[in-house]
Amino acid sequence: MSLAKADISKIWGKGKLKALFAPVDNATIILFRMMFGGIMFWEVTRYFKYDWITKYWIAPKFNFSYTPFNFQPLEGDGMIIIWYILGVLALCIFLGLFYRVSISLFFLIFTYTFLLDQARYLNHFYLICLISFFMIFIPASRAFSLDSLFFKKKRSNVNAAWNLWLIRFLIGLPYFFGGIAKINPDWLRGYPMHLWLGRQIDFPIIGKFFTDEWMIQLMSFSGLLLDLAIVPLLLFKRTRIWGFIIIISFHLLNSELFIIGIFPWFMIAATTLFFAPDWPKTLITKLSSGNINLPILTKDEIKNNFPYHKKTIIALAICSGILVITPFRHILIKANVHWTEEGDRYAWRMKLIEKYGNAILLVKNKQNGQVSQIKNGDYLADWQISAMGGNPILIWKFTQIVKNDFKLKGEDVQIFVVAKASLNGREFEPIIDPNIDFSNAEMKVFGHDNWILPSTIPLKNQR
Repeated sequence: MSLAKADISKIWGKGKLKALFAPVDNATIILFRMMFGGIMFWEVTRYFKYDWITKYWIAPKFNFSYTPFNFQPLEGDGMIIIWYILGVLALCIFLGLFYRVSISLFFLIFTYTFLLDQARYLNHFYLICLISFFMIFIPASRAFSLDSLFFKKKRSNVNAAWNLWLIRFLIGLPYFFGGIAKINPDWLRGYPMHLWLGRQIDFPIIGKFFTDEWMIQLMSFSGLLLDLAIVPLLLFKRTRIWGFIIIISFHLLNSELFIIGIFPWFMIAATTLFFAPDWPKTLITKLSSGNINLPILTKDEIKNNFPYHKKTIIALAICSGILVITPFRHILIKANVHWTEEGDRYAWRMKLIEKYGNAILLVKNKQNGQVSQIKNGDYLADWQISAMGGNPILIWKFTQIVKNDFKLKGEDVQIFVVAKASLNGREFEPIIDPNIDFSNAEMKVFGHDNWILPSTIPLKNQR
């Protein structure tokens, strides 16, 4: 059976898992490999251009490392060398040179940089970690690659259908869960969209309407509906081109309104995966008026399915289940996820809130009772202080940094926190219990920490 068109109905209609092992033209996967490598190389150049390597890993004295990894930046020029290596690996992925080794090393090194500091958590970096990991198992260099040129036995015009559907699934996650996350009282009332648009009134043509209620509601609800509807629109042939036009417009607008780096361009490139697997060949043939003869699937390639592996199905089911369940974990935590941020990470809660805060640490010497205030700047960079202010998780992490520092000095201290935060334009209110001694306070891996105070100030209509 051929899945050359790769519509969702081809799999659902048959109802057979073996359809996931049917051969499909690998042109789209090959193109995605090249776009992935190219965009990652572009991202690497941006880190050198804006000196972000120094800013994020060399200059800071401490990092909010992820438990249980507790990775630390390499000393000296180590981090600079790391990013040079990432650039070389991105080029190798683009060219399809030693692809398996290149994508494996890229995943390990990029994930290492991702895990260095929680204050820099970005959903699209998490997505890059996921995609680069799963691409290790997808043969994306069978054509239009140096590997296929040097190792002719690896040449092929086809891949198993599950390779394509797996990447489509990963790309669909941010859209779907991004839409689910927007179904909350604040977003439905136009917050924080009202705050964001109010700062962009000089935006060309439509900026003059950004303070109007109808525009605020239009932007809020269109974002929610687009996230929920875009994957179904892209899955079916009749609506696919319209979905693609909508998503391009959406990402281009976002790239102008917000500072979100490579994310819009990465998602536009990735959305092309939802077209027929052979669309790049079809487009090139049409543009060249048939003068270019690109390889097409042979009868044997179309007829012969890839071997069915039950272990592959089990692995796909387990990984998919984890990725689908994880974003819902905040439901089991009896607290407002927007306020406490417990269950916020790895849940695709993108551009959802505007939160500001400040945190003051008071250290009390147990021997003489002397109390002193910690100067946050003695430990953290400005961008780390800004990220920590309204984030209870980072505040707790900071107390542990301070605790360990005083321990190294041989001082036994108690640590108390006075912190306030503002969510989506509300007035500032306490977010941390000031009576808790953080020298022995624990943070739960899963669940609600009682030292986080609940938000009690309702959202007021400021428009």
